[in-house]
Parts: sequence; structure tokens; C-alpha cells
Amino acid sequence: MPATRFCVRATSVEHSGVSPKTESVPGSLAGRSVLVTGASRGIGRAVALRCAAAGAQVIAAARDVPALETLADEIESRGQPEAILLPINLETAGRGDYETIAEHLESRVGRLDGLALIAAALGELAPLASFDPMLWARVFQVNVHSALLLTQACWPLLRAAEDGVIVFTLAGEAFEAKPHWGAYGASKWALRGMFEMWARETANDPCLRVHAIVPPAVHTRLRINAYPGVDAGGLPDPEVVADDYRHVLSAGAVAEAGTVRDCR
Repeated sequence: MPATRFCVRATSVEHSGVSPKTESVPGSLAGRSVLVTGASRGIGRAVALRCAAAGAQVIAAARDVPALETLADEIESRGQPEAILLPINLETAGRGDYETIAEHLESRVGRLDGLALIAAALGELAPLASFDPMLWARVFQVNVHSALLLTQACWPLLRAAEDGVIVFTLAGEAFEAKPHWGAYGASKWALRGMFEMWARETANDPCLRVHAIVPPAVHTRLRINAYPGVDAGGLPDPEVVADDYRHVLSAGAVAEAGTVRDCR
């Protein structure tokens, strides 16, 4: 199956503005289009729903097509701007796939105002001396390389938006070298470095800004797999951090460009 396949869940992909069931409050995303990776579950899904509620047309990217369709149905049932589904496997997608995404966005949507990079792969927790090098490469492909390639491909569209926003998703492992966290820990260090370079390179760019968010511990599959012996039942749902993404994607966060929003 091709790495990318657009599924437009609307009679027209032109954004129609704020619907009666869309929020009209400071921080609204009405009239903006936002691409969210990892949108089929966890934090990505919560952010996609929150952005739609704030008026954005969401481009939902993930590899789980049935889960994306369920997300689109939920957005549609709320009377919010209809989602565009982007099935993609970040582990196998190449540069040409990301360029195709950008071409489709330009032709079908006409703009891209925000890019929320949320998708992540854990791999396994193991000492570096015995870490599987193939698994290491796959984790870096999802957590680091896809972020670079997708951002590069969408760069012209984001700058053309005049207030383009890129949001990186970091983790505590990006700030502390924890033993046995393997490729996930190393990739989050790398992603933090990439964010800081993008932030400095765009510091004087009036058309584009870069942010990063460190989510708190929430009830996600990645968290459960990372801590299999810990009861995750008491963790909050991913929705608790969704509004932080909505905020930095809005015009109200211009003064926070280049900063890390630590939600832990």
C-alpha cells in the first residue's frame, strides 16, 4: 500500500469558517489549518479534537486508518470543520512521500498554518550495549527524521501563512540522560536539539514561529509500554495537555515563540 493516501471527508476542503458548534473565544483557530501527527490516539488525537473544537480544519496524520476514520466521524458529529485524513507510516515514509503531502495540501487545502509534531515511537528499554541497531534506526526515523522531512516539505506553506507555527513534542528524557531509555531517550535529545536550532534560525522570521511542549505523564499506550509494572489507571487522560497545543498554535502565543512550554 502506498505510504501516503489522502482521504477528504468533506464535499469541499475549503475551510468554511467557524461553525455554530465551534468555539469563538480568544485563542480560536478559526480559519486556520493544522496538521497533527500521531492523530489516531493519545495526545495526538486529543490535540486534533481540541483544534477542531477551536475552529481549525485538522489534517490528521497516522497509520491507523480505522482510528482516523473514527476521529473524523467524531469531529463531524460535533458540527466542526471536517477533517482531512492522511494515512502515513512515518517509519517507512521517504522524502518523496512528504513532498507529495505538501503538494496535496497546497492543491486541496491551499494553506497550512500549523504543524503539531506529536507522533512518537518507544522502541524498547534496554542498555545501549545490547540495543538492537535496526530498532534504533526505526525509532529515530519516527521520532527525529520524520519531523525534519515533514517540516522541510511543509516549510513554504507554513511561511506563506504569515503566522505559520511548528510545535515539537519533547519529553523529560530530552533533558535528562536516563539509563536504559535507549533510542527513545537519545531521539528526544536529538529532537530537542532540532527544536532549538529551528527556533534560533527563525528567531527573526516574521512569518513563522517555533514552539515546544513537554507533556505531563498521561494515560497513553507509550506510557503504559514504558512502565509496564506501574498501574496507569490514575494517570490523567491526554486531554489535559491538548489546550496547551491549541494555545501555542493560536495567534495569542506569538510572544512565546522559541520557548519550551513545560506542562509537567
